[in-house]
Amino acid sequence: MITIRDATPADAALITDFNARLAEETEDRQLDSDRLAAGVTTMLSDPARYGRYFVAERGGDIVGQLAVTYEWSDWRDGWFWWFQSVYVRPAARRLGVFSALYDHVMQLVRERDDVCGLRLYVHDSNRQAQQTYLARGMHDSRYRVLEIEIASEVSA
Repeated sequence: MITIRDATPADAALITDFNARLAEETEDRQLDSDRLAAGVTTMLSDPARYGRYFVAERGGDIVGQLAVTYEWSDWRDGWFWWFQSVYVRPAARRLGVFSALYDHVMQLVRERDDVCGLRLYVHDSNRQAQQTYLARGMHDSRYRVLEIEIASEVSA
């Protein structure tokens, strides 16, 4: 049985580890461990401001996570919730962990009247994750995500 709960500050080290594994697995990217840990700790410290982490437990072990962050849409007068930091331990994949996390967030959304949609970004080469998201009812949008990384230019 898979249970979902809000992450707590006690989960910070594991979430940090999962995020590092996620970046390496999906983008072959090594994240700065101190910066990553600080970012996770900040988000866990103020979920209303930064976003919420949810963890999936199976047999008493945390086997997956999903974060939700918030974007206000003036066009829709509502919040988009963005899925981020989605990770499931390899041994727990295809066992319904992501589906349980997704369903939990959908239930939270249904209890509110100020969320206008769910969004996520997925690495272009991560076809398996894309198929999982499409199977849950998500679809390609008409938007592309463009970025410029500023944090790497700021001296520590």
